[in-house]
Amino acid sequence: MKSGVESEQRRFGAADRMMRRALGWTMAGGAVLAGVLVLLPDGEQHQQQPVAPAPAPKARARAAVAAGVPAAMPDLAALIGDRERRLRKHPEDGRSWAVLGTAYVERGRRTGVAADFPRAERALRTSLKVRPSRNAEAYDGLAALAAARHDFPAARQWGEQAVRVAPERWTAYPLLIDAYDGVGDYRAARRTLDQLLVLRSRSAVTAPAVTARAAQVYWDQGRREDAAAALSDAAARAEGPTERAAYLVRAAELAWQRGDLKESLRYATAALRADPDEHAAMAGRARALAALGRTEEAVRAYRSALSRARSPQYALELGELYESLGRQGEARAQYRVLRETVRADAKAGVNHSLFLGLFEADHGDPDRAVRLLRDEWERQPSLRAADALGWALHRAGQDEEALSFATRATDRAHGGEVRSALYAYHRGEIEYALERPGPARRHLAEALRLNPYFSLLYAPVAREALGELGEPSDEVPAELGQPEGRSEGASA
Repeated sequence: MKSGVESEQRRFGAADRMMRRALGWTMAGGAVLAGVLVLLPDGEQHQQQPVAPAPAPKARARAAVAAGVPAAMPDLAALIGDRERRLRKHPEDGRSWAVLGTAYVERGRRTGVAADFPRAERALRTSLKVRPSRNAEAYDGLAALAAARHDFPAARQWGEQAVRVAPERWTAYPLLIDAYDGVGDYRAARRTLDQLLVLRSRSAVTAPAVTARAAQVYWDQGRREDAAAALSDAAARAEGPTERAAYLVRAAELAWQRGDLKESLRYATAALRADPDEHAAMAGRARALAALGRTEEAVRAYRSALSRARSPQYALELGELYESLGRQGEARAQYRVLRETVRADAKAGVNHSLFLGLFEADHGDPDRAVRLLRDEWERQPSLRAADALGWALHRAGQDEEALSFATRATDRAHGGEVRSALYAYHRGEIEYALERPGPARRHLAEALRLNPYFSLLYAPVAREALGELGEPSDEVPAELGQPEGRSEGASA
């Protein structure tokens, strides 16, 4: 695999140099548009029109990239090669720079090779240099790049710019929803979804990508049935197997989060049938297999996923699977892979602070986790950041402050409508440490009710803690005299 990555880097070195040279260009003239109209001879007009040939791979990939949907990897490679060749001859073509940069983003996201992100940024900024006015394609690409790097303030900036210059162009709206989620502005995310749905209703926009993005917002609002129905509809209407696989992967993830292992496995398997290279489907299968007790199959599935994408999340999950099996040496090896991947990604501008903070809290240095996550909270105050910081503070022995963040992550008054087993578990453990048995019992039970398999390591801990807490007494707990933030479970 390493040699393949190195050859990729050599192959695109020339393109990188070309981008840097083109940054000095200024536009010296206008573009010439040409078209070809093909007519049948008069004597053949009565004959049936020939069936249009299937689009070429590069055309399929370009259409997918423009629409913000996954492209098949061979098609993506064809598109990248085609745009690189064109730009060697026409470095003033701003639109082609935008297409190339966005294709680099998609390839980096799909393969986990973050080295694609700096070249994507150079291409997209070159597009803005040679086409500085109303360049919605470049703004979209920069928003997608920032989201892939987990830089959600930048993603918000570029997404808002894209919507300003082209408000009827729907592809910027899903990127902007992701950005608002990342910075914790959930009202803006819902408002942007409403705008997107209005745009769809009054135009020809019927893209399954819109429906799939709506599904995620519904899930974040606690509307599980609506989310599942929207994803099912998106998968049924997907225009190609790669796009269909992406929506099936999301369906598998939602099934997992509600503890339906068999359905999650079924969706992930269907995604792999649609696209055998979909590494997220392999990881989804592994997750379900591990919870079902089919651990050796799960190990093989995780290894397959890691062979296709250098994902620190997959390395973490495989490491925790090994740890749950008592295979500590193999677990430590995966955690080393995780750290190496995070360091390599950081050099390409990827922000893994949220992920790394949670990892340090559970498997490393909790004090370092607190430092990382305080910075992340200041910069991107999302519910995910609140939950992670609360948990890190608990692991570092700062339970009073930890509870304030855990409450924020699960309190509907602060937008905590996501019904997350992990968030509920974290809050319950913190309350247990603070000797608040009533709330602790409620949130630990809620975690296991939402997803009895939410963690190979911590679901058993939650069950043990519930056993130690025992049944609730008939007396009114003292803590009920103090008003609490409404938890996720209170709305159930």
